[in-house]
Amino acid sequence: MTTPPIQNIAVIGLGTIGHSVAQVYAAAGCTVKCFDPDPTTGASLADRVRTNLKQMSAAGLSTLDDIETIVSRFVICDNEAEAVSGVGFVSEAAAEDLAIKQALFSRLENHIDRHTILASNTSTYPMTQISRDMVHPDRALVTHPFNPPHLLPIIEVVPGESTSEQTVSAAMALIEHTGKKPIRLNREMPGFLINRIQMAMVREVWDLLDQGVASAEDIDAAVRGSLGFRLAAIGPLSVCDFAGLDIWAKVFRNLATEISADHEIPATVRELVDEGHYGTKTKRGFFDYSDKTSLTNRTDERDRGFLEILKLFHSK
Repeated sequence: MTTPPIQNIAVIGLGTIGHSVAQVYAAAGCTVKCFDPDPTTGASLADRVRTNLKQMSAAGLSTLDDIETIVSRFVICDNEAEAVSGVGFVSEAAAEDLAIKQALFSRLENHIDRHTILASNTSTYPMTQISRDMVHPDRALVTHPFNPPHLLPIIEVVPGESTSEQTVSAAMALIEHTGKKPIRLNREMPGFLINRIQMAMVREVWDLLDQGVASAEDIDAAVRGSLGFRLAAIGPLSVCDFAGLDIWAKVFRNLATEISADHEIPATVRELVDEGHYGTKTKRGFFDYSDKTSLTNRTDERDRGFLEILKLFHSK
C-alpha cells in the first residue's frame, strides 16, 4: 500500500455516514481520529466497521486478514479539539443542519493548523454558506459521498466561492488514494449534482404513487428492471445517445408538460411523515420493516447488490 498524501485524518460524527467514511480512510492506510458527541456511537465504531469488512470479504473485495489492521487505525477521541489536533484533513459528518455546520466549522478553526482542510459531507448546503463565519474559508470544501460511502465509488467535490485550488487538488488526491472517484463540480449550487437529479426523479415517483398509477412495490420493481438496470452500466446522457437525441427530443416535447412540477410534498408522503413513519429508521415508510429479521435481511440484500455492482463495473 502506498503512503496516503495526507496521513492523519479526523472524522467528526460517526453515524450512518461518518462510520463508513472513517472506514474508507482507514482502509486506505490513514490514521483516523474519530469523535462523536454520543459516546455509545463512538464505542460501537469498530464493531460496525468489522461487520462492513466481513461483508466485503465475503464478496471478494477485501480479506479477513485486513480487518483488524484497518480497525487498529481508529483513534477514538473524547472531544472535537482532540480529534482534529495535528491532522491534515477533517471530514465532518454532523447533523444536516446549516446552523450546526456553520458553528462547527468556525469552532474547529481554533484547533487546527492553518493548512488543514475542512471538508463537509453535507448533501445539500453549499460550502459558501457553511464557511460563512470562518476566518480562512479557502481551506474548506464539500466532499459529498453516497450512502453507504464504503461501497459507493463516487464522491462529489464542491468548492465554495473562497476555496483555493490547492485545497481542491489536495482533497481530490486524497479521495483518489482511497480508491474512490472524485467528481468535481464547476458550479456551486444547493443539492450539488446527484441529489438534484435524484430529486427530480423522486418528485415524479412520489406523484405517480400519490395518483395510484402503480403500487410502491411495482414502481420499485419497474425502475430496478429498466432505468436502474441501464444506469448501473452507462450514464443517462449515454442512454440518450444510444436511443437517439432526435427521439429523446420528441419524448421531451411530449412529456415535459405532463411531468410533475409541484413544489408541495404529495399527500401520501406528507401523511407518512406526519405520522412519524420515516422509513427503515422508524420501521415503516413506503414499506413495513417492523420485523427486525426482515429489515436485517433487506439491508444485507441491498449491500450485497451494491457489492456485485461495485465488482462488475467499478473495481480496478
